[in-house]
Amino acid sequence: MGEYGTIRIHLSELITESGISKNKLCHRAELQRAQLNNYCNNNVVRMDIDVLARICTAMNCRISDLLEFIPPDAETTAEGEEAQEEAKKEANDNS
Repeated sequence: MGEYGTIRIHLSELITESGISKNKLCHRAELQRAQLNNYCNNNVVRMDIDVLARICTAMNCRISDLLEFIPPDAETTAEGEEAQEEAKKEANDNS
């Protein structure tokens, strides 16, 4: 994404693993649904540390569970792996 790498937010995966609904998480973390969706979809330009703290508290997780640093040289590899996994999913869905 950039010459310095990127931060990937794993909130969507944490929600799926925990089984909590987005509505319940919004209520517990005092977030608006649009804000939560932006964090779930990695569409956040500037992360708010207060929001991150509320999410971690509501999800009972650590910041390292929520955020991952992707170094610049690993980005192209990660993007390639994601594209391969998407292609496999589509192939399985079409079978």
